[in-house]
Amino acid sequence: MDFTFTEEQQAVVEAAAAVLTGVAPDGVPSPALVPGAVAEDIDRALWRRLADADLLSLPVPTEQGGAGLGPIALCLLLREAGQVLARVPLLETGAAALTLRTYGSPAARQLLPAIGRGELVVTVAASGRTGHDAAERAVSARPERDHWVLDGVQTAVPWARSADRVLLPARTAAGRTVLVLLAPGRPGVVLADQVSTNGEPYAELSLDSVRVDRADVITADGAWPWLRSLLICGTCALALGVGLAAARMTGAYTSTREQFGFPLATFQAVAVQAADRYIDLQAMEATLWQAAWRIESGADGPLPAAADLAVAKIWAAEGVRRVVQTAQHLHGGFGADTEYALHRYHAWAKQLELSLGPAAAHEEALGDLLAAHPLA
Repeated sequence: MDFTFTEEQQAVVEAAAAVLTGVAPDGVPSPALVPGAVAEDIDRALWRRLADADLLSLPVPTEQGGAGLGPIALCLLLREAGQVLARVPLLETGAAALTLRTYGSPAARQLLPAIGRGELVVTVAASGRTGHDAAERAVSARPERDHWVLDGVQTAVPWARSADRVLLPARTAAGRTVLVLLAPGRPGVVLADQVSTNGEPYAELSLDSVRVDRADVITADGAWPWLRSLLICGTCALALGVGLAAARMTGAYTSTREQFGFPLATFQAVAVQAADRYIDLQAMEATLWQAAWRIESGADGPLPAAADLAVAKIWAAEGVRRVVQTAQHLHGGFGADTEYALHRYHAWAKQLELSLGPAAAHEEALGDLLAAHPLA
């Protein structure tokens, strides 16, 4: 299978690298050193630079001034962003834009140019009521004349106070899942501050008889599975970026740090651990692009695309954890220094490992898929 990227996709990587150059993850305090979130808002200056470089308009259709690219391009951008721990909602806004482009009403799709210009920040509520239950069951939605009425709670909504819209799943009385594009300032919406594992501001979103226009509700079948697939794939891309950066930091440190007159990297025990983590990163990358390709192409396979997503998330969760743990171990005392950048990468890795389900949850899902689709 040829995973060679197109010229447009390669251009995304080059543009992202240029914009993200100079973004320093150690410029933000460690979560261990602050009583709450490490910052109150997204990196607005970086968000503006991403918009000016047309990177926020990647999912926007060409007829609306965007690039019209798909999940692979988004994941390439997220991989680059993960390497510098970019404090911007690229995953949520990008996944929401692709969903609006594919399933949204004509009125909803009219928001895409504003998203591409960086004027409209969109986040996604996908953690459910507690973080352990199905997100689509956390909020109920019922049609009422020319509106829909929402009730329920979604926890751990990233960037909720910074976002102009929240895209969230809701369940109807008939058991269908719809997607709702919600303005957080509507009557009946209450945000309670939360802080994520990596120190970023989250919020619990409570809805009490919140009314939304019908144009803001996506009722098309498949919209929620598509959005969740994009979120899982994008999370894997961020994890890959975090792992690549941590491995690069470790390589630089062990190549210059000496013991007994020799660089640490020349010791066999160090080299073996580094080689194992290189294998992890290669597996994370291969499974990521396999999953992204299945989503973007819609290609058939012996198993549904959900199986490729499960495999990618298993490798991302386990792989990024092993990479940062080995990085901290090989850094010695520096690995435990909360003022050293590696500590931030460890916090992000743990957040991404557990986001949208840890490896064990996806192993169970993969087992169910294998049982339902036995291979010849």
